[in-house]
Amino acid sequence: QVRLVESGGGLVQPGGSLRLSCEASILFPLPYIVGWFRQAPGEERDLVGTFNSAGNTDYGDFVKGRFTVFDDRETSMAYLQMNSLKPEDTAVYYCYLKIFTNSTTVEYWGQGTQVTVSS
Repeated sequence: QVRLVESGGGLVQPGGSLRLSCEASILFPLPYIVGWFRQAPGEERDLVGTFNSAGNTDYGDFVKGRFTVFDDRETSMAYLQMNSLKPEDTAVYYCYLKIFTNSTTVEYWGQGTQVTVSS
C-alpha cells in the first residue's frame, strides 16, 4: 500500500509563505503525476497544482503565479511552495500521486495538512 504523508501546514499571516512537503512510501514510478489539491469547509476539493514526469505543470486558476509545485523523485518527495498567501487559501491541503500501468491508472491521496491564513 502506497502512503503519502504531508507536513509543513500551520498558521501563517496574510502575505506570508509556507512550504508543504509530501513524502511517498515508494519511488515515483514513471510515468507519474504528483501534486496538491485543497478543500475548504463546505466546498469541493480543488486542484492546486500538479507536476508530471515529463516536467509539465498545471495549476488552479486561483494560483496566479503565487504557488509552485515541484518534486525530487530520487527522495520520493513532492513540494508545494506557497507565497503571498491570502485568507481564502485557508484549507486542508492534500498530496496526490497518480501512476500509470499497462492497463489502468491508480491514484493515491495523503491524509491532508491544515493551512490557515489569518492575522
